[in-house]
Amino acid sequence: MSVETGAPNDMLAAHPETAYFWGRVAGDGDCEDGCITVRTNDETAARRLASIAGAERADRRIVERAYAHDTSVTRKEEEFTVQVVGGLADRAGAALGLPFDGESGGYRFDALADYDRQLLRGLLEGCGTVCFKSDDEAVGISFVHSDERLLRTIQTLLDRCPVDAPYDDLSETSSGYWFGVDDDAAPALGDWLYEGSEETGLFAPSRRRKLRESIERVR
Repeated sequence: MSVETGAPNDMLAAHPETAYFWGRVAGDGDCEDGCITVRTNDETAARRLASIAGAERADRRIVERAYAHDTSVTRKEEEFTVQVVGGLADRAGAALGLPFDGESGGYRFDALADYDRQLLRGLLEGCGTVCFKSDDEAVGISFVHSDERLLRTIQTLLDRCPVDAPYDDLSETSSGYWFGVDDDAAPALGDWLYEGSEETGLFAPSRRRKLRESIERVR
């Protein structure tokens, strides 16, 4: 099943589409009373997220966004916002432990365990950074978020993925907390995360392209 063949009947059921969607929401979204919001700077990804959740459209605007590791540095970029109106946010908070109306989250993703790849891909695209480290000739993959508990949940997902993906301890940054995957492990992790994504459409083309180009540079 893929986004091209229709949205899931139940957004809380275990499917590749729902795992990817909730990864994006956890990484860069909000669950509030009557509304779920998820943000992306990739228009194609926004359309796919809207399709999965049955949202009518994705709104576009130009925002000044702080750099993940240093909020004193900003850049202007396109941002697309997908909103799902109704009672799904409350259900997601209860079922998946997502933060609801500003409360702390518990992040209970066990129901999506069969689709850790899609969940992690959504999390990477929601709160991850990808870069090519020219000084070290290495690929950098890191995760940045204001919620320490979410990052520890991501570490647990990395622990059980089928490729070796060691990572650093959490460190504080101006926007919250972050950790990086070991440089030597980043290419294999990147390959695994996007394996099979072409057939499902569950990815942000700009992010996948940047990661793959970075991996090619080190091989």
